[in-house]
Amino acid sequence: MNLAILNNLDRPPLSSESCEPFNSVTPPPSLNVLRPCLTPRKPAAGVEPSAQSAAGEAGQDGVALRSEAENGELVRALIGSTIFKEFAGAFTEATGLPLALVPVQYFQLPLKGARNEAPFCALMSRQNRTCGECLNAQALAAQATGESPCTTVCYAGLCETAVPVKLGKRLIGFLRTGQVFQRKPSERQFQRVLKLLGSWGTKLDEDVLRTAFFETRVVSREQHASMVKLLTIFAEYLAILSNQTLIQRQNAELPMVARVKGFIREHYAEDLSLSQVAKVANTSPFYFCKLFKRATGLTFTKFLSRVRIEKSRSLLSNPQIRVSEVAYEVGFQSLTHFNRVFQKILGQSPTEWRLSMQKGD
Repeated sequence: MNLAILNNLDRPPLSSESCEPFNSVTPPPSLNVLRPCLTPRKPAAGVEPSAQSAAGEAGQDGVALRSEAENGELVRALIGSTIFKEFAGAFTEATGLPLALVPVQYFQLPLKGARNEAPFCALMSRQNRTCGECLNAQALAAQATGESPCTTVCYAGLCETAVPVKLGKRLIGFLRTGQVFQRKPSERQFQRVLKLLGSWGTKLDEDVLRTAFFETRVVSREQHASMVKLLTIFAEYLAILSNQTLIQRQNAELPMVARVKGFIREHYAEDLSLSQVAKVANTSPFYFCKLFKRATGLTFTKFLSRVRIEKSRSLLSNPQIRVSEVAYEVGFQSLTHFNRVFQKILGQSPTEWRLSMQKGD
């Protein structure tokens, strides 16, 4: 199996000025060893992003946010499935390692508070600086992971692995496990970590820290490779489950849309909000918008406007009712907004439409 190992075992993080390769343990020939730089690189002097590039990035923001939200919904559905809960429990019971499933864009420690969380990692997660270093290592793993799993080695020498979960070619999340040593930690290694933590201003009882450090689970490279292989197989099954989840959602769309449309037609005169209607659909505002647009060809706002304008036509046919009264009766908060929407949908103002109807009579 081709595992990309970001290895900085027994060494403090390097700055961007010194990123020469370092191997504290000679890996098998099949492993690619990459040296992470935990300090972000600065752009070269005099080099600025072009206006065209900036515009392109801005144009992609909306697409990226929608994709992230959709991935998050799908991952949450997988986490709530019986098969994932049973597998996660069996995996932790058999290996002694924590396991988590997280979306691609995840900005917290995935194994924090998980069953069998390493005691040393639990201590470090409470410290701002060390927590930041762990998050940095997590980001590196996410960036390096492509088709294959990726294992990072943190400043303290602990390994953590990310196994990609994909739906077709689309990356939706990672199975995360680890917080283990691949060789028995030494006193010299502990002293280096202790010195590094001291330079960061971390204040912890040395005896407590020592106990947690040396109680961390040690897993051989062969055992680790087998665990990663197991997670890779499970990731493939999760891909199948993801596809089934999408199909089930699509099958449930028509009744959901019909229910929402009925609700809008019944409450069109009220001040309806997107979140309120999404609750009727029993889904998130993001997923509701996507579902409703796909089913009706209209956004929620446009559909609501059309329902209101349709209702206003029957009221406008009565010359005794003023246009302003009609506007408020069907749910518009201002006459100006009513006139603008009416003109956009029917091609003429409410007054013009009323006159044309009277002439037709």
